[in-house]
Amino acid sequence: MSFHIIKEMPAPEEVRALFPVSMRAAEQKKREDAAIADVFTGKSDKFLLIIGPCSADNETAVLDYTQRLRKVYDKVRDKLIIIPRVYTNKPRTTGLGYKGMLHQPDPEGRPDLYHGLVAIRKMHIDVMEKTEMMPADEMLYPENYAYLSDVLSYVAIGARSVENQQHRLVSSGCDVPVGMKNPTSGDFQVMLNSIVAAQAPQEFIYRQYETKTDGNPLAHAVLRGAQNKHGQNITNYHYEDIVLLMKMYRQRGLANPSVVIDTNHSNSGKQYFEQIRIAREIMHSRRYSKEVHDFVKGLMIESYIEPGAQKIGDGVYGKSITDPCLGWEQTERLIYDIAEVV
Repeated sequence: MSFHIIKEMPAPEEVRALFPVSMRAAEQKKREDAAIADVFTGKSDKFLLIIGPCSADNETAVLDYTQRLRKVYDKVRDKLIIIPRVYTNKPRTTGLGYKGMLHQPDPEGRPDLYHGLVAIRKMHIDVMEKTEMMPADEMLYPENYAYLSDVLSYVAIGARSVENQQHRLVSSGCDVPVGMKNPTSGDFQVMLNSIVAAQAPQEFIYRQYETKTDGNPLAHAVLRGAQNKHGQNITNYHYEDIVLLMKMYRQRGLANPSVVIDTNHSNSGKQYFEQIRIAREIMHSRRYSKEVHDFVKGLMIESYIEPGAQKIGDGVYGKSITDPCLGWEQTERLIYDIAEVV
């Protein structure tokens, strides 16, 4: 075998003990988790906004952003539930390039995945403690979820991971909503297969243990657009796409039919400013049809302090180093606009 063991990682329990969540934050998470679950089960008519930078690469800027977000949340929380995107893992199509905070070096510049793991957990806890908002992250590495399961209120499975069996099985054991994105091909059936697997009880090997899950009834669809074989974008946020997905949901008999729509990625062609127009169209579709209103539970929006994106090393504070994002002024205005029409 060509695997070279560098070091043994500590058990999740050890890392949690070193960096625990305060009792106050844990109680707040419990309340927020219940409120989010009520949206997916239909008990609550609030609308979800899963919003934040494409990749959370800098704790200072992320905390600055989320504290700004908290001030806005206080003004709209009668209509919205805001879940800050604190996405610390970055999937790469080729396996090259920036892979997220887990892979950041230690303070002395040496590669150290343990240091990255600790930095991720610390940032999530700091967001919880300082904003009383409960973060979302992407499950890029299912084995690492155990290190973060007590700090996340929403989990996303990316377009490149959604067909992976381990992602589906681990999602079935999560006690928070898991959004299964459509694959890069756009195939709705693949996405729905993932939801079927995540909602069902499963038995499998996880972190060297034989495990059994109860199934996750809060697993749901996320539409993020697609690309065809020529690399051309295929959007799937329109009214007709939503209605088609509703029909396919009914045919499968899945629990809690729900969709969250990603306004960036292939839906916007990574033209970040298009997210504003796309969000407005989706909100119009919800107003047009009661069925669509009840089915579309929220939006994913990529947003940071500064608009656009930069190259790694450019050093612009609060600007994405991966996909381009809306800037803060555009974001604040958009949140208020969405709250007005919910």
